[in-house]
Amino acid sequence: MPEGDTLFRTAAVLREALAGRVVTGARGRPDGVMLGMAVGSHVERVEARGKHLLIDFSNGLTLHTHLRMHGSWHRYRPGERWRRTPARAVAVIEVPGAVAVCFDAPTAELLDSRAIVLHPSLTALGPDLLAPGPDLDEAFRRLRAPSRAALPLGEALLDQTALAGLGNVYRSEVCFIERVDPFAPVASFEDGRLRTLLQTARRLLAANRMTPHRTTTVDALGGAPGTGGPRRGPRQYVYGRTGRPCQRCRSGIRSRVTGELPRRTYWCPTCQPSGAGTRTASTSNVG
Repeated sequence: MPEGDTLFRTAAVLREALAGRVVTGARGRPDGVMLGMAVGSHVERVEARGKHLLIDFSNGLTLHTHLRMHGSWHRYRPGERWRRTPARAVAVIEVPGAVAVCFDAPTAELLDSRAIVLHPSLTALGPDLLAPGPDLDEAFRRLRAPSRAALPLGEALLDQTALAGLGNVYRSEVCFIERVDPFAPVASFEDGRLRTLLQTARRLLAANRMTPHRTTTVDALGGAPGTGGPRRGPRQYVYGRTGRPCQRCRSGIRSRVTGELPRRTYWCPTCQPSGAGTRTASTSNVG
């Protein structure tokens, strides 16, 4: 599933192509979004909110898309051949000089812009970690909610109602960088540890928000803990590296499918042993 940095870049590309221009053509699938209602209006704003994308039109309508696992937005020149079959297009917006096409998104809906504040999915979102000055205090408060106390940390970091923008890549990478056990319950971590995790997550997303080559190692962080400084190598520490040597300790990286969705978590058993980073682990290391 595209993560917050991908949606941030997508919004930037679409904003450059669409914003301020009149919609000369627009359509969805025959049984899908009635995007033709936007023809003749201007594109006023293109905005990413976590993993959601909103395109506001001057006639008071907003296109809301959520890409989930397989959706994507493409930008083309008029007459340029599309890289996917038109049958997979769920939304097409044409303006002078550009065509924006959304393929395979399970969510594509045209809303009254005034109703956005009542939209159940959008209003439930936690703080967007890529928003200007994200409210990390509110994200921390939501992580600490009693309903998440027993939730494994790695699953809690994916909960978009706690904090918006993190996906499977970042939750594994953040937990590795901070040397915490992603399977330990949220309640087992001290406040300071959770706040540091949020800060690292924000820093990783921000470092990758304008590049398609996502890097979560020292190149992105400007020097991550325990790595010995910048060097060449994999772009991720643990994600997608099952069985390969850890870049810190050379142990084999492990992975496990967890959660209701389900998703695969990656971790180093030596750098992130059971209970790593929790109150119990901190107490046992004293003295």
